[in-house]
Amino acid sequence: MADPHIIEERREGVAVLRMQRPEKKNSLTAAMYNALREGIERADQDPAIGAVVITGTDDCFTAGNDLHDFQAAATAETPMERSPALEMIEAMARSEVPVIAAVNGIAIGIGTTLLLHCDFVYAGTSAVFRTPFVDLGLCPEAASSLLLPLIIGPRRASEMLLGGMPLDAEQARDCGLVNSVHADEQTLSAALAQAANLARKPREAVRLSKRLMREHWQANILQTMAEERREFGQRLQSDDCKAALAAFFGRTQK
Repeated sequence: MADPHIIEERREGVAVLRMQRPEKKNSLTAAMYNALREGIERADQDPAIGAVVITGTDDCFTAGNDLHDFQAAATAETPMERSPALEMIEAMARSEVPVIAAVNGIAIGIGTTLLLHCDFVYAGTSAVFRTPFVDLGLCPEAASSLLLPLIIGPRRASEMLLGGMPLDAEQARDCGLVNSVHADEQTLSAALAQAANLARKPREAVRLSKRLMREHWQANILQTMAEERREFGQRLQSDDCKAALAAFFGRTQK
């Protein structure tokens, strides 16, 4: 892989992509996003691959975007034109190979919104899902303003996207964000079992079925993502965002 913090494995028709930056709670850099995107695209183009599994370390999925990248974008002279994070999400949205997530510990920001583009999500009992965009002076991204209300309902989505309220594993299962909840040591096994099940099925039938399930939403998803990208880039340079980031880094440096 192009980044040492993204580990790729192949297991009998299954591609496993593991985020492994434990000292930073698996927070994602541009290079990590690029490596994830490349891994997803590579799997999608490989007829030998029947499913992709995305996971983190045993106790943490991801704390979301590395806030140093946000700070750099906030102090840039012009809004960002290219977002490695959203290019990775777009690769997930276009993937015809089923994508499965195994989540233990925190899934913050894009750590939650990327799950909206997965076909299956398995959570450990320690999982916590949170989208604190407004708290950072930002807005939803990754088509979450469209998909989160559709998947978990508008009331829950308002709690998460406007109120910044977290969901624990049981709440996430009850509202449909995840398929099932497991002991942390069994989360990845559950995801791999589903991936192996899919990999045993006729490849083209699985790909076609996924494409048919998603094709009516695809244009709206990509359009929403583009609109959010424009707004998010502008919000990164807002006074609200700069103040929130300055307060965060001030707390972490004490």
